[in-house]
Amino acid sequence: QVPLVESGGGLVQAGGSLRLSCVVSGLSFSSAAMGWFRQAPGRVRDFVARIGPNGKPVFYRGAVKGRFNITRDDAKNTVYLQMNNLKPEDTAVYYCAAGRSDRIGAALTSDYGYDYWGQGTQVTVSS
Repeated sequence: QVPLVESGGGLVQAGGSLRLSCVVSGLSFSSAAMGWFRQAPGRVRDFVARIGPNGKPVFYRGAVKGRFNITRDDAKNTVYLQMNNLKPEDTAVYYCAAGRSDRIGAALTSDYGYDYWGQGTQVTVSS
């Protein structure tokens, strides 16, 4: 097992900001691609953002482009998701995931493209 531990979730008003963190241990973090997914009640888990080794490439779900920013700090084995201008529809459990950097195509933004998952952190945005 590769532990991925998320933190930073919480309750925020619409228009507010949160920064999620995910600390990874037990794998070569610097060579891994890291992703964030989210799952709202009654819905499937959706891709949010991905960052490759050395910070490139970066992909975002269309609904969060311009509001969310994914970054990584290899010295701390940590990936971040800065979320700004939050909306009620952003309410979900957010999951951190790690996978191989050589995935291509749909695997970049799908569950099956990632091998390790965190336990999730709740983000609730009130209107």
